[in-house]
Amino acid sequence: MTAIDLLDMPLLLLLLPIVAFLYASVGHGGASGYLALMSAFSLPLTFMKPTALVLNILVSGISFYFYYREKKFKWNLFYPFAISSIPFSFVGGYLKIDAFYYKIILATVLVFAVMRLLGFFGKERNTIKDINLPLALAFGALIGFLSGLLGIGGGIILSPVLLLFGWATMKQTAAVSALFILVNSISGLFGFVSQGGTLPASSSVLIGVVFIGGLFGAYYGSTKFDSKALRYVLSVVIGIAILKLYTTA
Repeated sequence: MTAIDLLDMPLLLLLLPIVAFLYASVGHGGASGYLALMSAFSLPLTFMKPTALVLNILVSGISFYFYYREKKFKWNLFYPFAISSIPFSFVGGYLKIDAFYYKIILATVLVFAVMRLLGFFGKERNTIKDINLPLALAFGALIGFLSGLLGIGGGIILSPVLLLFGWATMKQTAAVSALFILVNSISGLFGFVSQGGTLPASSSVLIGVVFIGGLFGAYYGSTKFDSKALRYVLSVVIGIAILKLYTTA
């Protein structure tokens, strides 16, 4: 996969910043969306995982900055998940997985992502509860492992957990998810590189377009509006990728 190959995919370059915009607006890095798009365009798995992690680091970092600036971040909501997720994310990133199982697991996680985007679960509660430390540690380990294994940050799983258990508001969830995704993606990337994986130089082509989308998404999401319409559009895109993953596994 070369830079020239990517430049010959204008639709991919158009859709990626839209994905980054949407995910950044809710405090996510967008890896599940990037993976869905790259799968839909039949990019090789060796390119998909490290590229998604790099883009995730970029966008989640931007998103965290804007939500932190708006004073939405709560340390006590972050550290229990991070303590267990970071080492397990490294382990997941270190492991190699057969392409068949990778596609099946990724498609299943993407189903979870679509349900989250469409609001089937994880709605904000009126009463905020104290976090359950043992439960948070267990969830952190599971999410971290899947994050490293698949090349995602785990925010698409963490966000519903925080909201379902009533541990955070929507804005607090976005802020915590952004930093959670950032540290998990860095840990997963280190694990990937440690087992001999290499970062594709051509992925730098995607960084510029994703940066723009992530910047605007994080700004508007943290201060302005709810991007409900774009969630439905992205759900359709990811749904197509899910079908492609299941049918080509």
